[in-house]
Amino acid sequence: MIQVNELTKRYGNFKAVDNISFNLRKGEILGFLGPNGAGKTTTMRIITGYLSATQGKVSVAGYDIFDKPLEVKKEIGYLPETPPLYREMRVRDFLNFAGKIRGLNSARQRRQRLQYVVERCSLEEVQNLHIHKLSKGYRQRVGLAQALIHNPPILILDEPSAGLDPHQIIGVRQLIRQLSGEHSILLSTHILPEASLTCDRVLIIDRGKILAEDTTEHLTGKLKGHDMVRILVRGGGPELEKRIKALPGVQKVAEMTNEGQPKDAPRQFDISYALGRDRRGELARALVEADVELLELRPQAMTLEEIFIKITSKVDN
Repeated sequence: MIQVNELTKRYGNFKAVDNISFNLRKGEILGFLGPNGAGKTTTMRIITGYLSATQGKVSVAGYDIFDKPLEVKKEIGYLPETPPLYREMRVRDFLNFAGKIRGLNSARQRRQRLQYVVERCSLEEVQNLHIHKLSKGYRQRVGLAQALIHNPPILILDEPSAGLDPHQIIGVRQLIRQLSGEHSILLSTHILPEASLTCDRVLIIDRGKILAEDTTEHLTGKLKGHDMVRILVRGGGPELEKRIKALPGVQKVAEMTNEGQPKDAPRQFDISYALGRDRRGELARALVEADVELLELRPQAMTLEEIFIKITSKVDN
């Protein structure tokens, strides 16, 4: 849906964006992750046509942003970090106005879309209020509603939960997840847990350069040099560790023990195996065949905080 190739933006000698390339796939949420000043907002403004680029190529839904800027804008719903709201207007009036300028010329069409975004963004209770009377969480929802009003296939959301309280963050996060599949979403944030809980893939950017791009789970494996799962089992006897080590691809098995725990307490193992193949199915079958009660099996991923620190530390060093 979005293809960015060798994009650069200079301000004098300073490179805000430094020769970056990435793509947004249909129906996914891509997290654009980095600290303030990393180049996220600059990149988004170029994609949406608010800024020109120094060099590079960007296409949106098959349209070149420099050759077909008006066509690109029809395909995008954009929520800047500060929502573009007219605070003296009522919510319904503002959204109706946003529909008009986005090309919804039919009054019937605007009514249908207005009803849809009001319900989807949970604005029923405030739709007749003036925007300046709304809380920041509701203003953020109105901003998202104006981005959705013309039913664009692509949403570009710049720090959608910035400045919100925990309850508001959860509400916005849930709404974004609900929109995935219907829309392809590029979402920037410097809040690492938000990206981890919301996004299908993450793209880590710092100082204008893309440092990594993948799922959190795959990034963990690449940084550690192996994949890891943690299992919780009951039974198996003293030979269980040797059985697990004998499985193809297993590199290391470590049983986590706590002093003083009952003899019949569940046993926990951390199992490392070679990158490139998911061994969880084979492991589960082997445990069942060994007459072991499998209570839990889950991948062990680094947190995004750990991934980000490790990646950026490599660059600094």
